[in-house]
Amino acid sequence: MTRRHRTRLPLDKPRWCQALRGGGAEDGDPRHASYVAVPAPLLAPVALVRTALVVAAAVAAGWLVGWLIGVAIKKAAREPYRSLLMPTYRACRRLTILILVLAALYFTLQYTGLPNDWLPHGRNALRLVLVLAFAWLVAKALRVTEAGALLQLPPHSKDPSIRRTRNEIRLLRKLAGAIVAVLAIGWVLTTFDTLRAFGISLLTSAAVLGVVVGLAARNTLGNVLAGLQVVVAHAMQEDDVVVVNDEWGRVEEVNLTHVVVRMWDERRLTVPTTFFTERAFQNLTRHDARVISEVTLHLDFTAELNELRSEALRLLEANPLWERDNKWQLQMVDITPQTVAVKLRAWAADSPSAWNLACEMREALTTYVRDQHPQWFPRTRGEYHP
Repeated sequence: MTRRHRTRLPLDKPRWCQALRGGGAEDGDPRHASYVAVPAPLLAPVALVRTALVVAAAVAAGWLVGWLIGVAIKKAAREPYRSLLMPTYRACRRLTILILVLAALYFTLQYTGLPNDWLPHGRNALRLVLVLAFAWLVAKALRVTEAGALLQLPPHSKDPSIRRTRNEIRLLRKLAGAIVAVLAIGWVLTTFDTLRAFGISLLTSAAVLGVVVGLAARNTLGNVLAGLQVVVAHAMQEDDVVVVNDEWGRVEEVNLTHVVVRMWDERRLTVPTTFFTERAFQNLTRHDARVISEVTLHLDFTAELNELRSEALRLLEANPLWERDNKWQLQMVDITPQTVAVKLRAWAADSPSAWNLACEMREALTTYVRDQHPQWFPRTRGEYHP
């Protein structure tokens, strides 16, 4: 008695379909047919349509919310903040809409037709892009806000308070950008399982403070802390005239780690900020941009100072570099066995003007003494006894 073998159809696997293959398929005899499993598409047509609808709804919702935010900002923006809010909104509008769309996709991802084992990976990817986009948005908003705030101030003002404000705005923007970068890096690390613990610890305030204090001994962060100390103490700001290594120059840039000084001969001297916290330096324009110009002449004892004062006043009044609202002085400040030292002091608007004024007055007074009173030049005297 023979035993028949019956082929069973794999009906319990809905994601697979069966196809007949072999000679028995032509005559329709299932006893001589064999079956091959063919994989079906990853997303069924219904799931694909549902996913497309969810994505479209998320994009529409994000765009609508971004448009409503823009309308609210335009309605609420009033002077004097309108000139600051509107440029920031125009610069960050597209990036804001992108973040809103990503956020809508993140919260509606479970309603798509994606397989369940794909959802965690999709959420992690969206979270990573969201964090990076938000950090980019904050950094961009900080830059636009900084530019708008600086536009409200005179670009080349000699007022120390205005220059101090410009310096503080720049450094605060850089500090805020550094904090945003650290927080973004910590948040990104939380999306990876192996680095999640480190990312969470980096986000806590104690960990951030510990990192700052722990690295403070290093040169880079030490310069950063020194830069903050310079700003808080108002030791100097941009356009201040300082004396560094016995040479004077004008502060061109004040950064968190270094200061760029434009020297009198147009050289650029880059100095670490720790230099200004650990060593003494001269700030000639901390409270006032005006600088005293000084000229010293060595003359003979027979020189008439009153006549020299009259000529000095005439030369000063003819020179546009002299600040006429301030007093000037010509005094005998020293005496030697052969000469007397006469010093002229006059105010100039700033350090370059003071330098040029001193050079021009020195040349003019020397020419006057040479042409009008050559006997005033230093002479060596002696006595002859036959």
